[in-house]
Amino acid sequence: MQTPSLRTSLYVPGDRPERFDKALHSGADSVIIDLEDAVADAAKPHAREHAVDWLRSNPGTPAWVRVNNRSDLLSVDLDAISPVSGLGVVIPKADLAACAQASLPVVALIETSVGVVQAREIAALPNVVRLALGEADLAADLGIEPSVDHREFVAIRSEIVVASAAAMIAAPAGPVFTDLEDDDGLAVSSDQLRRQGFGGRSILHPRQVGAVHRAFAPPAERVVWARRILDAFRSAQSEGRAVVIVDGEFVDAAVARRAEAVLAVAGNP
Repeated sequence: MQTPSLRTSLYVPGDRPERFDKALHSGADSVIIDLEDAVADAAKPHAREHAVDWLRSNPGTPAWVRVNNRSDLLSVDLDAISPVSGLGVVIPKADLAACAQASLPVVALIETSVGVVQAREIAALPNVVRLALGEADLAADLGIEPSVDHREFVAIRSEIVVASAAAMIAAPAGPVFTDLEDDDGLAVSSDQLRRQGFGGRSILHPRQVGAVHRAFAPPAERVVWARRILDAFRSAQSEGRAVVIVDGEFVDAAVARRAEAVLAVAGNP
């Protein structure tokens, strides 16, 4: 199941309904109304009501709802959100059973060892439209102490990208960047995620929107390269050839597919 590529998904606490509209107009591609970690237990029923009321008043809104993956709350959250689903739900600490329980489109947030092990099966579920990676919870679960460049997560990031591609769903969403004052770090880590095969990332504050969008946009020279490659390859195909040399580069169907992907992200098919 494919879903539109979303570079940014901005979290907003479900018990702060006065922030919902601000988040929607922040420039982020979508909003995630959070009923889970950002909301204390006592406030969760009110957060759920706020989310339902807002979604009902704003049909077609590009918003997800992060539900609680807990035995006492998951069904309650899903039942409440289903009639006013927006884009669907984000299931935290995703596992096969929880993701299969939802009838809505699901973004499966992989942030436990179980989620990593089950990632390929989760991605293959018919209602799962995207995987996302939550490295803070995952670090705690695995006993990882991340370095600045998060190199400890390289293998897991690759597994999430591979699982998404194998299931033919959208490129996964990368983890949040928690230092709201480190603009350079946000840009560098977002570029790193793009190079690793991610299609965007979740964010915590509107000030992060611009840097992430820039990082996930192909550089201008890459777009020029892709257009040149694709034009030459299509011309070669029209002449019955499967291979062409462009500025010394060997171009076959695989290289052409890479060029198509660059142009698709750039909105220049």
